[in-house]
Amino acid sequence: MSKLIKNTTYCAYSEAIKIKCPYCLHEENKVIDKRNTEVNSTRRRRECLKCKKRFTTYERVESIDLVIIKKDGRREPFEKEKIRKGLIKACEKRPVSLEKIEQAVDKIEAELRKLKSKEIQSSIVGEKIMNRLKKLDKVAYVRFASVYRSFADITDFQKELRDLTKGGNKK
Repeated sequence: MSKLIKNTTYCAYSEAIKIKCPYCLHEENKVIDKRNTEVNSTRRRRECLKCKKRFTTYERVESIDLVIIKKDGRREPFEKEKIRKGLIKACEKRPVSLEKIEQAVDKIEAELRKLKSKEIQSSIVGEKIMNRLKKLDKVAYVRFASVYRSFADITDFQKELRDLTKGGNKK
């Protein structure tokens, strides 16, 4: 039988923070499932005690912000959403589930956070995305590579395809 967990989280100042139901805004709910994810976060599946609808919350440890150094030398804060959007665009109309894309985004972020420096060249981010896409879907990989590497013409595509097929026909 599942243990009922009180819907209260305590912040650094010991103030109780209630998590409201996104459907009816009621403040009382129960946790029906809890799982740890790869990137220092906890996923909780909750059920509202009023409307009985279910929703998911994530709790994660706040980590040091990463800074991305662009090709022109500008610095931007790391945005996980940019990676997600890029992967979704590359995988458009391909048999890749959103769950697989989310897992790839989490793995890329985890790899970046493991690096010694918190300032990361955008080229490193791009290569990590391409490595992950190569494992997910070869067509999505070529789509992303064509934009990322700024293919000028068909010969650039042909070279990339030759390199891709040399690595074997693994999916």
